[in-house]
Amino acid sequence: MYSKEFDVRWSDIDANRHLANSAYQNMMSHARMAFLIQNGFTHEALISHNLGPIVFYEHIYYFKEIMPEDQVTVSIALKGLSKDGRFFQFEHNFYNQNGKNCARAEMMGSWIDMKSRKLTGLPDEMLQSIEAMDKTADFKVLTKEDTRKHQQVPKDLS
Repeated sequence: MYSKEFDVRWSDIDANRHLANSAYQNMMSHARMAFLIQNGFTHEALISHNLGPIVFYEHIYYFKEIMPEDQVTVSIALKGLSKDGRFFQFEHNFYNQNGKNCARAEMMGSWIDMKSRKLTGLPDEMLQSIEAMDKTADFKVLTKEDTRKHQQVPKDLS
């Protein structure tokens, strides 16, 4: 399973003197992009295929505080993927230096064609790379309907 280690920086701390929720998001985003780059989703590859990653949602569940003196390890595994790679879901776990699971996050996203500005599937070589990633025990094949489960669009916007 892929993981990335982080030091807690002064700017990561909130008014309650523990890790701020925005720091969790920044750490998991950094870990996710490092993981993707390691698996062939480099800046150059994304440019050559006119692809950009987008986030539909990130849900974070907190179990234990992460304090200023802690070291943080963020893991990542593939929780879901559509057959064409258009939709993906990752699970992140946050551990302190003692191995205690302090938080878990789920995120769902997609790929956008940077020219047409529409959602798109992945080219074959990138799809094969993401399909080979470590998966969670509850991994599932995603459909468009899975992307709508958490959506709450106000009536005046629908």
